[in-house]
Amino acid sequence: MTTPPPEAPQAPPWRPSRPGRALVLGASGQIGRPLLARLVQAGWRVDALSRQPQPPLPGVHWLRGDLAGCRELPGEVDLLLSCGPLDAFAARFARGDVACRRVVAFGSTSVEAKRTSPDPDERALADRLRAAEASLFATAAGRGVAATILRPTLVYGAGRDATLTRIAALARRLRGFALPADATGRRQPVHVDDLADAAMACLDAPATHGRAYAVPGGEALPYREMVARTLAALPERPRLLLLPPALFGALLGPARLLGLASGFNDAALARMRQDLVFDPAPAQRDFGYAPRPFAPDAAMLTPPG
Repeated sequence: MTTPPPEAPQAPPWRPSRPGRALVLGASGQIGRPLLARLVQAGWRVDALSRQPQPPLPGVHWLRGDLAGCRELPGEVDLLLSCGPLDAFAARFARGDVACRRVVAFGSTSVEAKRTSPDPDERALADRLRAAEASLFATAAGRGVAATILRPTLVYGAGRDATLTRIAALARRLRGFALPADATGRRQPVHVDDLADAAMACLDAPATHGRAYAVPGGEALPYREMVARTLAALPERPRLLLLPPALFGALLGPARLLGLASGFNDAALARMRQDLVFDPAPAQRDFGYAPRPFAPDAAMLTPPG
């Protein structure tokens, strides 16, 4: 997909002379964790919101609650980062109870990839993401806040994603994994550490103010090759079975009934044949984005604990 992100109202330039106070929302998630480490290392004083109790982390003050209802958020920070659902963040930001001068928020390339999906729920997701982006940019511009949105592709690396880690778990359980032979649509899996680095690189890049960027992985590869590398990273070395498309489709119904393909709808099947490729050039130009190629190991595909 190469549709450029919509232009948004430009916020005034912002360059911090030194790290100040940062608030991270979605801080205990797969992107939030590596981002916290980078902020602390860079000298930021960090408040971090999580729904669940978290173990102590040097340099981080944990706040507990959900984004919509938490009343303990600081009234003013220098930097506000969102690593959770963009629509929930945009709604909270619009309330105006946390003043800041800089915002970096993660969205999703689903805003483009699912815009014309045959599945109504997926189209609704794309509509919510687009509305959230527009709301965030409009609110930020009205307050003179510099805002940037980062749209990841298929995220992996912390063992907490819903795609590659799920595939790995199922392949371990069944000692193999099946795909239709025509699952050749290209994907760009992106590591969580590269996303955390991207967020940090945006902070002192005035060109990113008021803009949304695709942040894909460093390699575009066919879906079945992505899965093959995932299985090859596992010590069990599960076998990849490439089935004739008609046979795969016939087996999909029973697999759903057995709970082996829950949540895998017809739209997801069709996307296996489609290229979902996004242009990293604007991110490379404006903040030096340089993601790694896809070379997973078992730790990246194993849930923590």
